[in-house]
Amino acid sequence: MKAYLANGLFSIGDRYVNEVLAAKIREAVPTIDLYVPQENGAINDKNSYANSLAIAEADLASLQVSDVLIAVIDGIEIDSGVAAEIGAFSMLNRPIIALFSDVRQLGRTNTKKIDALIEDGTENQFIYRNLFVVGLIKRNGKIVATMDEVVEQLLLLA
Repeated sequence: MKAYLANGLFSIGDRYVNEVLAAKIREAVPTIDLYVPQENGAINDKNSYANSLAIAEADLASLQVSDVLIAVIDGIEIDSGVAAEIGAFSMLNRPIIALFSDVRQLGRTNTKKIDALIEDGTENQFIYRNLFVVGLIKRNGKIVATMDEVVEQLLLLA
């Protein structure tokens, strides 16, 4: 199985998450051919140079041959590159597993949080994700909350 791991790759936090998630996936599914853009030095060694077309072509080529997309959709908003990768991959009608680990998902049944939101829209205890992107994921995939759930979903596809 070929897979593509989409996440931001510019902050230490994103690079760390990518490294940990990639290691978990490779350990659980040793036969997986996992493309992690930050590992592609030809386009992502920031001491070197790659123009926008080289980056787009390299990542699109990997998306096109992938059987599954693993997309991290954490952050203030979904990373713009990740959103673009989700959009491109969704056109292939292949599975997408999205990792959304934000703790603000907790307490969805807490009526105090819901009542506060109804009373005052600025008391939003939850987090918003772009619904178009969420819909693209849900067309052929699933949103999960932990790295272990990402691995579980991959194992179901393997």
